[in-house]
Amino acid sequence: MKPLIIGSRGSRLAQWQSNFIKEEIQKANPGVPVEIAVIKTTGDKISETALGGFSGTGKGIFVKEIEEALLRGEVDLAVHSLKDVPTDLAPEFTLAAIPARADVRDALVAAPGIKSWEELPVGAALGTSSLRRTVQLRSLRKDFTVHVLRGNVDTRIRKREELGLDGVILAAAGLKRLGLEQHVSCFFSADLLVPAVGQGALAIETRANDQQVLEAVAPLEDSQTRACTNAERVFLARMGGGCQVPMGAHAQITSGRARFTAIVASPTRGEILRYTSEGDPTRFLPLAEETADYLLSHGADRILKELGL
Repeated sequence: MKPLIIGSRGSRLAQWQSNFIKEEIQKANPGVPVEIAVIKTTGDKISETALGGFSGTGKGIFVKEIEEALLRGEVDLAVHSLKDVPTDLAPEFTLAAIPARADVRDALVAAPGIKSWEELPVGAALGTSSLRRTVQLRSLRKDFTVHVLRGNVDTRIRKREELGLDGVILAAAGLKRLGLEQHVSCFFSADLLVPAVGQGALAIETRANDQQVLEAVAPLEDSQTRACTNAERVFLARMGGGCQVPMGAHAQITSGRARFTAIVASPTRGEILRYTSEGDPTRFLPLAEETADYLLSHGADRILKELGL
């Protein structure tokens, strides 16, 4: 039997994610061989450049080369962090499955003895590659100094010590997947630091017309994660933002109610616009659109113009 080939980035986290999906596919399809092919992406090649300073919006820089391999038939599916997948997917592709979401929060990895962000010293030096995190951190405490920090999860944890930083901010999901939770000083609630669109979720991308692969990955779908992340991606598409825009969104369903929170911020002025809407889960996409329209009409359009978008 011909194996299914997963296209994956080469980082330790990407390999963990691809191996996890490989195992889940094999559980759902006993006897089907699955292999992993490592593909280097543009995002990997510019690993020492902050995405916010990368030419363009940064859209698709972690998926482009893998999609090209999909089109050539060199791989059958791709495993991505959903937050890296552009909202304007080409018609040749589809997000065939969105598995259950992991922890959506951001986490602080700080110097020994620090158990919360409130305990960080005055003028604390923090590292992150994310404008979204940078602006929100500075709104928590004006004295924080934030430094651009790129690289994979292990590299960023190591750089905290090498550069003498008081802490680095990372996605909780990645730390947990790699078994690095012992390094976490505290987690930021999704209300305190609104996460990136799709944060904590994986996406399985396939060719849109490959019925065999579509059927093989279908059992991995989680309907609630799909509903929540679809709403977040609808918001992002309506806003037209990329990596250079400090923007976050978090959709959740609790006690039968849909809740959608989003922020847009000015990286130059530090102004943060925030809006939360609630409603019936069947109206999740309209809630996301309403949130985007509210923010655009209350200053987000001005922020986007400042950034040339």
